Formats: sequence, C-alpha cells, structure tokens
Amino acid sequence: MTVFRSFAAFVLAIMLSATVAPGGVHAQDRETPYWATLRFDEVNMRVGPSQEYPIEWVFNRKGYPVKVVRLREGWRLVQDHEGTQGWIDSSQLSASRGTFIIGDGLVDLREAPTSDSPLRWRAEPGVVGALIRCREGFCEIDVAGRSGWVPQDRLWGAGEREPAPE
Repeated sequence: MTVFRSFAAFVLAIMLSATVAPGGVHAQDRETPYWATLRFDEVNMRVGPSQEYPIEWVFNRKGYPVKVVRLREGWRLVQDHEGTQGWIDSSQLSASRGTFIIGDGLVDLREAPTSDSPLRWRAEPGVVGALIRCREGFCEIDVAGRSGWVPQDRLWGAGEREPAPE
C-alpha cells in the first residue's frame, strides 16, 4: 500500500507540474502578430527556424521588444523596429510587453496621459522600457524604475494588441 501511495503521489506531482510549467510556452502559442520581449542579454536571430541555420543577427538587449509574425514549432519569426525579420527560439522570448522609444529627439515622459501634464523626465530614442498600459494615445512605461507617460506614436511595441496574460 505504501508503494502505491508513493507512486500515486509521484504521478500527481508530474500531472500538476505539467499543468503549471508550460504557462510561458502557451503564452507564446497564440494568434500572430503579437508582441514579445527578449528574455536574455544576448539572443541570436537566425535565417531559418532551427539551430542548423546561420545566425543573421545578435541582439544584445534584454527586454527589447519584437513583433512575432509567424510560429513554426518551437521557433518564432520576429520583426524588429526597423522591419528586419529572422527566427528566434521561443525559449529566448518572454510574453512580457516592452517598448522602444523611436523618432527624432528627446521625448517627454509625463505624470499623466496628456501633453500638458507635469514633466517627469526625458528620454532619447533607443531607450527600452517595460510597457505598463496605454490609453488616450499615450502609454505608461517604466525604465529602470522610473515611469511616465509617452505619446504612443513615439513607441515601438505599443501597438495593436493588449499585453498577454502572465
């Protein structure tokens, strides 16, 4: 009887882990296009969906947003803010939403989603941050613990779909 209980407990533990562990994977198995971020400081983008294909580009920025435009087994065809496309292993991506400041010159980060609300700070193009939420043509972002509202048209990664559930 003790052996049976031990076996039953083991099987139950495996079943529970199977229902909990794939959350990150399932978060990326959804309708395209969707937004994702790079999970690591160094992520390889390949010309095809396998490790056999050559590396076309190496991203060196954890949290950098990419648009996932196609799925193929464990690989994602992604697009960066310049329109460059390539394949990244899905394990290298996070379902967290990020954003990248685009355009010319500094952008104001404000206390509220209006252009006349008090200025918190300014950021230059290329700054990467976490996307918190968007409304009324503005998005609230967090960059290294500092947050503020930015016009949505100055952000790559803040369009189309709402953040995926975590």
